[in-house]
Amino acid sequence: MTDAYRTVAGRGEARFEIRGSEFIGHVAPADTVEEAEAFVEEISERHPDATHNVPAYRVPAGEASSSRPGGSAMLREWASDDGEPSGSSGKPALNVLVQRDVRNVAAVVTRYYGGTNLGVGGLARAYSRGVKEAVDDAGVVEAVPHERFTVVAEYDDSGTVRGIVESAGVEFDAEYGADARFSVRVPVDEAEALRDRLLSATSGRVSFA
Repeated sequence: MTDAYRTVAGRGEARFEIRGSEFIGHVAPADTVEEAEAFVEEISERHPDATHNVPAYRVPAGEASSSRPGGSAMLREWASDDGEPSGSSGKPALNVLVQRDVRNVAAVVTRYYGGTNLGVGGLARAYSRGVKEAVDDAGVVEAVPHERFTVVAEYDDSGTVRGIVESAGVEFDAEYGADARFSVRVPVDEAEALRDRLLSATSGRVSFA
């Protein structure tokens, strides 16, 4: 059994004000570095006029993150002060994720400056609070590592493939173009068995991407 891990149950948000500055904490699940960076970019685009959008994330690193997100890959822990004084914001934000023992998660704390300097200690407390309260809003759950892959099938086999995927109770999206493609998200421990079932049911006519 692949080890379970703690992560956020979904997206979370928290807002508060400190001495005129408004802080907005955001968190979201992220299985890969790419997903984490996409979330950071999304929040930055949502608040383009903010004084700072401070990001932090803990996600699987390297090739393993794309093939087996949440698996045994080493964690990539990253944060940025985004213009705040060095060490005052990104590291405190990341420390909350470490202390709460949550992973496969991305966080951004947005700040609209209110005219009063908070000092390094005040900033550290504010950015920590932004992540803490956003994580609390999202909720923490225990999850098992998942793998994503795409099943490519001819139309004659698409009904069989869809039936097997549905009976497995896994998340999937279907796309019908030149062929039928089913993008599935399946627990790592169940992925090989599912691929074997699909190959057996179609006499090896499906492929995986």
